[in-house]
Amino acid sequence: MEWLQGLLSIHSSIQTVVVIALIISAGLALGKIRIGGISLGVAFVFFIGILAGHLHMSVDNTVLDFVETFGLAMFVYCLGLHVGPNFFGSLREEGMALNLWSLGMIVFGTVFAVCLIPLTHISLPDMVGILCGATTNTPALGAATQALAHHGLPTGSVALATAVTYPLGVLGVIVAMVIIRKFFVRPEDLKPHNTNDDHTYIVQFTVVNPAINGKRVMEVAQMSHLHFVISRIWRNNQVIVPLANTELKKNDSLLVITTPDDEPALEMLFGKREARNWNRDRIDWNAIDNNMESRVIVMTNAHLNGKRLGHINLRRAYGVNVSRVTRGDVKLLAEDSLRLRYGDRVTVVGKHENLDEVETFLGNAVKTLEEPNLGNIFFGIVLGMALGTIPINLPGMDQPIRLGIAGGPILMGIIVGAIGPRLRLVTYTTRSASLMLRKLGISLYLACLGLDAGKEFFATVVRPEGLMWVGIGFLVTVVPILILGVVALKTHKYDFGTICGILCGSMANPMALGYANDTLRGDSASISYATVYPIGMFARVIIAQLLIMLAM
Repeated sequence: MEWLQGLLSIHSSIQTVVVIALIISAGLALGKIRIGGISLGVAFVFFIGILAGHLHMSVDNTVLDFVETFGLAMFVYCLGLHVGPNFFGSLREEGMALNLWSLGMIVFGTVFAVCLIPLTHISLPDMVGILCGATTNTPALGAATQALAHHGLPTGSVALATAVTYPLGVLGVIVAMVIIRKFFVRPEDLKPHNTNDDHTYIVQFTVVNPAINGKRVMEVAQMSHLHFVISRIWRNNQVIVPLANTELKKNDSLLVITTPDDEPALEMLFGKREARNWNRDRIDWNAIDNNMESRVIVMTNAHLNGKRLGHINLRRAYGVNVSRVTRGDVKLLAEDSLRLRYGDRVTVVGKHENLDEVETFLGNAVKTLEEPNLGNIFFGIVLGMALGTIPINLPGMDQPIRLGIAGGPILMGIIVGAIGPRLRLVTYTTRSASLMLRKLGISLYLACLGLDAGKEFFATVVRPEGLMWVGIGFLVTVVPILILGVVALKTHKYDFGTICGILCGSMANPMALGYANDTLRGDSASISYATVYPIGMFARVIIAQLLIMLAM
């Protein structure tokens, strides 16, 4: 059995792979076990790592640091890339409110921790260390230790306070979310509020308004400022593919793709709404007209990535009409201002031979989508890591702050995902590949984090001050989350997934986000996490330095 002992204990590249893979496989397997209807999912990897560290399993420190950094960078960058396309839209719509909730969480937790100082007789610097560990915010710890070192003060106890409270800081967020879900969440709160990913609405109108009789489609669109696309015109038992210059005639029957909000105004514009329901599932669009075909074409022509739909002139060049564009699971109205993205599924209506030409033009190379753009992903991680190391000097701060290995990549992922197509960058990644990379990244990070924390965790806990630090850190983690989380839930403005994202983002806790994603439907947790994380991380770093300055 010496070979087996050597495989687990003698440091080597093989031993590193075996130990980390063993921790991840055991953690993911045990994380599926449900107790009282609750499972920890990927978060269980962290606790298996702590157990392995306590049992004196270890790997080379340099390699451990590399794998931990690489895993976290991969997770947060791919997360940013995933939420990037919808990030700025979400920020404009409700991002300010989400960040206010996050800042409220941060301020409440900080005040709560400071109020515990006279009750526990813990020094302010040590309480800052507890606060950093309870909120799993290592950039804040770095800012605090730099401020202490700048004044020639020891930093050991602050770092130790963070180390001993960090594991339960991870668990505390998960425990708080479990408690809220168990006792305060209604079934309707588990459903994402924005469940409708179809931003289009199909309706049939008959032209009876004399004001638009003889008007061209382009003129009607300009005078109304409504959002709509006319897919087909039925006139005297003939079907017409409308172009910009097509004139509308009285009694024309129009098949219109619009938005639910604009449908009533369009009824007033055209004059009569037909009763037929065109939004039901499983409509055979090709059986509607004999000489007209509807085809879904995948846009894989990289030269068209980021170009506006109106600029490629499909109507004029090929005599076809684009009715809508499906991006991921979201259906978008095919307006001229819409920018095409690599991997978009474009619904085109026209004659068979014309659609063949459009298919060649757009690409429709479906097999190319099965290969993730790993080169772009790794280059994005490089840019994110570089962004995270840029020093940012703020007024009144002795030391610059940095976004770090978590903040830099997630911001770069958001930027690339949001504006990459405008720069002609192909950012498309299949949903399965994105999930795989995120799950791999967070698993590597949790395994290494737990393995490193487990070496001295139990020995520190049994010390009198260590046990008190752990208990206070757990309270600093759980109490603000429970109070603010329940208050946010009772406002009924957000679904539970969105609230979980706010909690995880304000606590800078990607591990708890992994748990939320494993146990909740939809991407609302990831989107709100990415929305509040950058500002929340900055606030934590600044608060840590301010508290140290108060201790001087």
